[in-house]
Amino acid sequence: MAEDPNTWEIETRLVRGGMARSPYGEMSEAIFLTQSFAYDSAGAADRRFSGDEPGFIYQRFGNPTTQMFEERLALLEGAEMCKATASGMSAVYASLCGLLRAGDHLVAGRALFGSCRWIVAELLPRFGVETTFVDATDIEAWKNAVRPNTRAFLVESPANPLLEVTAIGAVAEVAHAVGAKLVVDNVFATPIFQKPLALGADIVVYSATKHIDGQGRVLGGAILGAAELMQEAYRDLLRHTGPALSPFNSWVLLKGLETLDLRVRRQTENAAKVAEAVAAHRKVRQVVYCARKDHPQAAVIANQMSGAGNLIAFDLGSQEAAWRFLDALAIVDISNNLGDAKSMATHPSTTTHRSMPEEERLKIGLTPGWVRMSVGLEGARDLTRDVSRALDAA
Repeated sequence: MAEDPNTWEIETRLVRGGMARSPYGEMSEAIFLTQSFAYDSAGAADRRFSGDEPGFIYQRFGNPTTQMFEERLALLEGAEMCKATASGMSAVYASLCGLLRAGDHLVAGRALFGSCRWIVAELLPRFGVETTFVDATDIEAWKNAVRPNTRAFLVESPANPLLEVTAIGAVAEVAHAVGAKLVVDNVFATPIFQKPLALGADIVVYSATKHIDGQGRVLGGAILGAAELMQEAYRDLLRHTGPALSPFNSWVLLKGLETLDLRVRRQTENAAKVAEAVAAHRKVRQVVYCARKDHPQAAVIANQMSGAGNLIAFDLGSQEAAWRFLDALAIVDISNNLGDAKSMATHPSTTTHRSMPEEERLKIGLTPGWVRMSVGLEGARDLTRDVSRALDAA
């Protein structure tokens, strides 16, 4: 008897959601590595292009492997529709371009990944879209930033790199009161621990490069939301500008989803132990981790996140100390990526947020002593030993 996938537990959705087997009955999803598709007749091609007949037309428009990935991720997220993109940044850019026009105004949380900030601060103004940056934790700041032409809000929560958490529901209320849409970058929390759409967001975006792949192999992104909004805002934009996810990458990400829940929960267990060791070290001035009671937004986290995730940030006081720590690591890699099975740490001021003006970095509290760490799947004792030894060297 066929079952409704929406009744499945998360673990079942991640393994079996969106499955579309070929006539060969393969157990592992097929990779449809093709640019285009053939039609039975000229009339069939006409019906396919007009939308009167379902089916695939061109890899840029859709692909069976990519569609399986989209349907599985949508089922996990609780979204009506998902559109995959070639990278996380293409997802962020497209998510905004589909909602904004020349003359529109965007309100964005000040704490953003460097490339996201470049898009809204440098690129969108070239096309007549202005942005106001606000302290994302201050609901009054969102209200005060609204203009008559405000059409969209953008927030990362938890934010990169210092794990600032925004009350998504409260910001959504402000946005909807003025007819604006709320876009939430949910990559740090993952769809396992936070559901922005259920909290009131209109659009959620992911860099699937991170936890969804989870093993450092491919790039990918995703945009999710209600079907009507997704069709109106993104259907033609994605078809004609071409940020298509390759079928091979779609397959890798599809297989990554099968183990996402297991990996993220184990990484979070490890991160809690590493965060405890970091916080206890005499050389650490401050540690930020979403499971800690001293997190500045602990009450918000308790209300909207079901888990803390695997990202930790801590301040060693100076760039020199941060670099000594990084250079002393023996197991943990120095890398600006995150969500990988391998643990990695980076110095945001000189890597991920290098392009952000120093004045803006200071506004979000990013001084040169901060390190951001993505905790992986290694043994927790090995990780805490490696980190503690490196902190001694700091």
